[in-house]
Amino acid sequence: MKPKVVKDYKFPQSKEEMPFGPGSEAGVLIEVNSGWRTFRPVIDHEKCIKCLICWVICPDGVISKDTPQLEIDYDYCKGCGLCAHECPKKAITMVKEGENNEQC
Repeated sequence: MKPKVVKDYKFPQSKEEMPFGPGSEAGVLIEVNSGWRTFRPVIDHEKCIKCLICWVICPDGVISKDTPQLEIDYDYCKGCGLCAHECPKKAITMVKEGENNEQC
């Protein structure tokens, strides 16, 4: 699930041009996370009600809704924690990098 690289990306000039969903069109991040993330979001699919708030709030568009279960592209996730903070069912937790977890 790698985002398409958009080298000629143009930021929206008006609110009508703003995309619904991630803050930017996929492909704004053209390089993988360089290792500075200290926590990563992990989705508990049993708690998740697929409300898509995490998908809407993710500033980097790394949460995919194209599969039956939501998936996070850890190559591009910066670990900001907005998804975990906004999840109404607390189905997303921030896990310290390097700790074992079956999601990664």
